[in-house]
Amino acid sequence: MKNPPLHRYATRPGLYFTDDGGADAVVRSETADQVWLCVLEPIDEPGAFFQDAIRLFEDPNISFIQQIHEFPVCTRIIEHLYLRETLFRMTGPNYGLWYVHLPKAWDGMRYGYRVDGAWDPKHGVRFNPYKFLLDPYGKGIDGSMELTPAAFSYECDVVDRKVIGSAYGAMSTVDSLGHAPVSVAIDDRDIHKHEADPQHPHVPWRKTVIYEMHVKGFTANAPWLPESLRGTYAGLAHPTTLAYLQGLGITSIELLPIMAKQDELFLQEHGRKNYWGYSTLSYFAPEPSYATKAAQEKGAAAVRQEVIDMVRALHEAGFEVIMDVVYNHTCEGGVEGPTVCWRGLDDLAYYRHQKSNTGRLEDTTGCGNTLDFTNTHVATFAIDSLRYWAKRIGIDGFRFDLGVSLARLEGEFTHHHPFLYALRSDLLLGNLKLIMEPWDLGNLGWRTGQFSVPFAEWNDRFRDTARTFWLEDVDGGSDFGRISLQEMATRLCGSADLFATEPGRGAPASINFVSCHDGFTLTDLTRYRSKHNEANGENNNDGSSVNHSANFGVEGVSDDPDVITAREQAAMNMIGMLLLSLGTPMMLAGDEFRNTQDGNNNAYCQDNDITWLKWDWMYSTNKTREMRRLKTVSRLVALRKSLDLYHHEDFFTRLTQLGLLKPSSRVQWFLPDGTTPMERDWFDLGVRSFTMRLLSNSEVDVCIVVNGTADDRAFRLPPDTHWTPKWCSAEINGRRAGHGTQVEECDLDGDTAVWTQHVPNASETVRKLVEEVAMQRTESSTENEADAIEFAMPVTDHAANGTSSAPRDEVSADMPDAPVDDTPDTPVDDNVWTMPALSITLMKQV
Repeated sequence: MKNPPLHRYATRPGLYFTDDGGADAVVRSETADQVWLCVLEPIDEPGAFFQDAIRLFEDPNISFIQQIHEFPVCTRIIEHLYLRETLFRMTGPNYGLWYVHLPKAWDGMRYGYRVDGAWDPKHGVRFNPYKFLLDPYGKGIDGSMELTPAAFSYECDVVDRKVIGSAYGAMSTVDSLGHAPVSVAIDDRDIHKHEADPQHPHVPWRKTVIYEMHVKGFTANAPWLPESLRGTYAGLAHPTTLAYLQGLGITSIELLPIMAKQDELFLQEHGRKNYWGYSTLSYFAPEPSYATKAAQEKGAAAVRQEVIDMVRALHEAGFEVIMDVVYNHTCEGGVEGPTVCWRGLDDLAYYRHQKSNTGRLEDTTGCGNTLDFTNTHVATFAIDSLRYWAKRIGIDGFRFDLGVSLARLEGEFTHHHPFLYALRSDLLLGNLKLIMEPWDLGNLGWRTGQFSVPFAEWNDRFRDTARTFWLEDVDGGSDFGRISLQEMATRLCGSADLFATEPGRGAPASINFVSCHDGFTLTDLTRYRSKHNEANGENNNDGSSVNHSANFGVEGVSDDPDVITAREQAAMNMIGMLLLSLGTPMMLAGDEFRNTQDGNNNAYCQDNDITWLKWDWMYSTNKTREMRRLKTVSRLVALRKSLDLYHHEDFFTRLTQLGLLKPSSRVQWFLPDGTTPMERDWFDLGVRSFTMRLLSNSEVDVCIVVNGTADDRAFRLPPDTHWTPKWCSAEINGRRAGHGTQVEECDLDGDTAVWTQHVPNASETVRKLVEEVAMQRTESSTENEADAIEFAMPVTDHAANGTSSAPRDEVSADMPDAPVDDTPDTPVDDNVWTMPALSITLMKQV
């Protein structure tokens, strides 16, 4: 049988340039009565459609909308906007799609849609042809929404920046054109566009160290950049910026949303901005405000090119680029929100509606609406968007905000959701890094560990355990804490209780983090017991009140040396646990040099110095605490990468939960006296010191030694080999593990900085910074290849904890609990090392 000829138009929505100099336009609206494609041109230039379009004039007896129904192509002049709008009546719906062929189309063409249909807001139908709508597949954006009645599909007024009106009232007849953003066409047919693209780094999960940052915030105050590049895509691609990131040693940059955004109605009413960007306006167009002014003036294509160039530069420097994406909701908010795109195209199809009241939207996101991923076309829309960013822009992976909302069928979460299957089965997307935020605000919304291969997930259990053990339990001053040895062991070993869910899924699926954009910075975790979000204008009611933070006796900044010392070591303890644990570590930008947000743990609306990284510490002639922390963190990152510890193939899988595959072959556990923890020890909240030995059949072993007590403590390490310290969290304060019964002191005085005090040449200053950091990394990671270690930990319950180590009654138990004087008459036990109070230390087999 001969195949039928293909339909003239694409089966996917979008604007497609054709060889005849025109374009095919396709848009989805399953329940509309009529759709128009609208092209905008300046009136002081000849119109492209003069011969085809019927000119419309104002007529007091007939509305503009009635006029456009009469002609297949018509045009009108809008004098106050200096625009010509030409409207093409589209054909449809054909399986929900509307089509039209433009006889002429050009790169940079500004366009949008108008849609007519029923107005019945009580049943979720809100068609309004007076509203100019974005193309959901549009690759460029121009303009922004103004807070005026024109932006809303229902009749309303705006009084003192407050919207007054009912979303269930009469339909607005105020034209939104001129008060709303428009789409910009980008001709993407060039077959040479991917030539000279650098190779993608494709960093293996076991070697991945993620660095979460905001494009603008990272460089907005950067002293090495000229003013024109600060806070831009180009600033992130600057050679000095890349050199700094290489010096730190991270492998993968996770960018907060860079899709075009629009401030929520609540923020607009209060005159504030959505800084984080979790309020998507377009899923194909990049956010223009992060581009340089020069690119913005040239238009949407130049903005997109700056993004492409940024990704290329990051790839050339060896970094992966992961995008934070927000497909769970849009910027239109609840039914009271503006109409800029999806609500006007097909409210019923795009958004989830309450079953008992279709006029109201389901909201599992806390943002007023939830995209309906039970609709195949919505899921397809998201897949098309992701493929575009991966294929055209070059993105290496995606982190899905509120991922649980994307996987709800009939309101309930399932890891068998078609959208998840579409992601994992796609030949392009399925081979990228896919990371889920495994919670939302819906029913049973906390689903950590319940996504499947190939998804990784943010691990909030790791976050809470690390904070509680090193902050709350320490600041409480009690001999007993809230975290047991069993819980610490589980988190250090990659959270097998959550991620050993199926063959092939293991520790790398756990994205371990202590801080992220949402919450306190690492430094603020040690400075503030309570949130301080007054600047957000919500009476400090926003943001989480459960932070597991501590202030060490002083709320906020302190000049007390003892307080500062305790805070710095606590921060290094959490960094140490993060980078020495199995799993994939994620750091928050700025944590490596004590960045602070002044106690604000929900700075989503602070586009200012609260959130912009502070680089003023570079202006000191002496080694500041910021410089010491940067050096310490970068050295630990280098150590983690040099040890090559994190192969997951022989770590744990679902089978290890069944007790198979020698569950204890990769790890041993010891108490400070060298004995194996007994049953009672694993759940004794007074046990806060232990050694975790990671073994390898072919490489050297390492020990991670945790002293969670307030005193220096001697540890007897496994006696079958010799050990040497490689990193200790207490080094930040001039102390480190000592051989024998005394902690070793290291002199921090006299350190001089590589920065000059006045920074006459900022670029040269940071170059020196990078050279210094790189030198430290080289010193710490220059090891013989035989020193590399490869290990795997099969299970994390107490039944698997004691293997080749000797039982307690076979080991001498006369270990000192506190250090004693080491005299020439007292020989040093070769296996005894004393660890500083409240520290985590990496010991390596000699």
